[in-house]
Amino acid sequence: MTARPVREAPVRRSFSDAAGLAGRSRGVRALTVTVISSAVLLAVLGVLLPLDRPADRPMTPVVGAALAVVVIIAGQLARLRFRLGRGMVSVSWGEAAFIIGFVVAPPGWLPAATLAGALLAWALLSWWDSHRNTAELAHLAASLSLGAAGATAVTVLVAGDAAVLSTRMTIGLLAGALTYLLITFGLATLTLSLHRDATARQILLRASYAKIPMFVGNVVVGLAAGHAIVDGPLWLLAFAPGLWLLQRTYRFHLRAEEERRMWESFSAATATLPGGTEAEVARAGLTAALEVFGARRVEIEVRGGDGDGERRYAEDGPGLDNAIAGLPGPAITRAMAVAGDPVGELTVWLSGPTLPAPRDEAAISAFGDALAGALHDASTRSRLAGLEQQITQDLTKDRLTGLLNRSTLLTDGDRLLRSFDRQRPVALLLLDINDFREVNGTLGHRHGDEVLRVVAERLTELARAGELVARTGDDEFALLIPTVTAVSDSAVRPHEQPSPLPAALRRARELVEHLIRPLEVSGVRLAVEVAVGVAVSPAGGVDLGELVRRASLALNQAKRQQLAVSAFDPGQDAVTTDALALLAELQDALAADDQILLHLQPAVDLITAAPTGAEALVRWRHPRRGQLSPGDFVPAVEHSAELQTAFTARVLDLALEAAGSWQAVGIDVPVSVNVSARSLLDPGFPAQVAEALRRHRAPAAYLVLEITESVAVSQERIVDEVLAELRDMGVQLSLDDFGTGYSSLAIVTRVPVDEIKIDRSFVDDMIESPAAEAVVRGAVELGARLGVRVVAEGVETIEQRAALIALNCPTAQGYHFCKPMPADKIVQALTALAEAAPANIRPLRADDAS
Repeated sequence: MTARPVREAPVRRSFSDAAGLAGRSRGVRALTVTVISSAVLLAVLGVLLPLDRPADRPMTPVVGAALAVVVIIAGQLARLRFRLGRGMVSVSWGEAAFIIGFVVAPPGWLPAATLAGALLAWALLSWWDSHRNTAELAHLAASLSLGAAGATAVTVLVAGDAAVLSTRMTIGLLAGALTYLLITFGLATLTLSLHRDATARQILLRASYAKIPMFVGNVVVGLAAGHAIVDGPLWLLAFAPGLWLLQRTYRFHLRAEEERRMWESFSAATATLPGGTEAEVARAGLTAALEVFGARRVEIEVRGGDGDGERRYAEDGPGLDNAIAGLPGPAITRAMAVAGDPVGELTVWLSGPTLPAPRDEAAISAFGDALAGALHDASTRSRLAGLEQQITQDLTKDRLTGLLNRSTLLTDGDRLLRSFDRQRPVALLLLDINDFREVNGTLGHRHGDEVLRVVAERLTELARAGELVARTGDDEFALLIPTVTAVSDSAVRPHEQPSPLPAALRRARELVEHLIRPLEVSGVRLAVEVAVGVAVSPAGGVDLGELVRRASLALNQAKRQQLAVSAFDPGQDAVTTDALALLAELQDALAADDQILLHLQPAVDLITAAPTGAEALVRWRHPRRGQLSPGDFVPAVEHSAELQTAFTARVLDLALEAAGSWQAVGIDVPVSVNVSARSLLDPGFPAQVAEALRRHRAPAAYLVLEITESVAVSQERIVDEVLAELRDMGVQLSLDDFGTGYSSLAIVTRVPVDEIKIDRSFVDDMIESPAAEAVVRGAVELGARLGVRVVAEGVETIEQRAALIALNCPTAQGYHFCKPMPADKIVQALTALAEAAPANIRPLRADDAS
């Protein structure tokens, strides 16, 4: 056991320093002053009281007072101590000393005798091992004196001048001893609470457990000794063995309880050491050591395993300012190690020895071993976390420049694009240093690396918030711009969207101007030239890999043409990675149940707005790119015979299933499905349609197949055969986008159809364009003469509706009446339209011809 040096006191000391009150709280100081003042006052008053002693007292007042002082000293010297939180509590033979003193000394002198005897006893104890300061000694002695004063008053009140051996005196002494216990116990509890050495509940429970058995023995010994002094002094010789046995019994009782408590606290504290960082483990270890050992102060010194120095953690117990009061008491220091590897040192300043030093040292050594393991684990976790962070950084960052690497750019960039609106324009600038091999060949690779670092720093300086900068190759860098401002061009038509490409090109030129400025590498001033490839696209149009590929093509073009900046030209790139991936993704979509879906848009009677049919519009809920319209994927479907068959079957199933849902509630209108050119070139298509109708138990007249003019006028004989077979089945045919082809009039004579749909471009322009109005009028009249339904597409305004009614157009379709909606909502929309129509108007049936 080694003791750390106590902090040296200043040369000039105040009264509170000299008295030992330094570092104590205001409440403790007030209590100390109050207790000492009260004890001195009561002791003086007691001595001044008239001396009135019963005749049966065995000794003279002076001899009796002297014997009382001796007994009080002996009772305090024989005290037993135990730790309570961070404080020390002593249990002594005070009650026995009081009873004997009351028998042999004048009652009024007992407070003074107790004060004097306790001061002498505790001064001797402090000199021997307790090392208590003046304030503590006076406070302890005064507390015992107050207890004696109260006990004397109660005994005199109860017993009066009764004889020593009388029953009344015995009862009075019992009451006095109990009063002595309550006063001294209460003052000790209050003192410990103000010191914050322990909670009031801990004090009451543990002090009661320690004191009550000794109190009973004290009363028995005191009463027996009093009787022996009065009746037979020789019997006092027999007390020595009994007192020795009682003292040993009390000591064993306290020692067992103290060890049990300490090891329980030790087990609980070591079991809850956290598995966090070194600082967290050290702080938890400090708190646990203060609690387990009731220490005044605990220090933990952790030695770095990687040569990173030593770290010191310390914490003081509450209640006493150790910086002012110093650190009296023993300090036990133990080295901490794991498997022979030093971890650090643990130093514990004890409040005072309660167990023999070897047991204290063993407990602190065991605690140090547990703490060493926790600190070692924390250090190991920290090193592993550092290694994982380094590995992660190496996987995501370029080690030379600290920029993102290529794979991280693709991953993070794709995630960023998916978080944007699909139409948001984004740009990728791919930059390459021209003739970089000459830099390495002339200056060496070390200087070439320095050039790359400078280029990376300049790119980072130019990057704006939210933009990603990466090194994608040896001398190739990329800048992803997630927000590109679309700029209107004078050459752009008013109805066309402004292009974001000019802004991206301007940004690329800014990069070039900034990067070609001279730089200095190892004392050599040089300049580098760069080429930049620019690719711009909507965020939902491509993935980042495709955007990098396009920018790479633009960069290669810039190098071939010796340009600083070049933009990707889609006309020179017929096949994209998205197109190649789309076929595989479509196969996955057809295998899933929730990706290919339908939106349906009603066609209505122009006058009543009663529903006359519903067109099925296919959508693809793409897991990466969001919802796609037919133009984004139908061309890819039409280029694959295998996909075309499966895709058509899925659309027919969805459409007939939707039609069955509204027919089940009494809405008798057909469903229209667009048919591709490849389907009409397939001899097996009519059988596919027939099978779909059979599966859904739907009449053929409830299905309308929409075909385009280019397909209908095809000279392929197979088309005529397929159309004829469909007509024979009872399936209705609709001519879509009527008026946009070269042979719109001839087609209706060659292919028998049930419906013609006027293209929306004529409906859009008919209010302001007489030519468009003439086309619409001609189509309406043609349909009336041929006896086929006429549907105007794209009606969006009330003016268009009024104009179509004036032209006697019977049916229309468009946002003015109802927008396309999911299949699960179309029944409600059709029902609302049917219920809102005038009752005397009958909706067109699916099999009506006009």
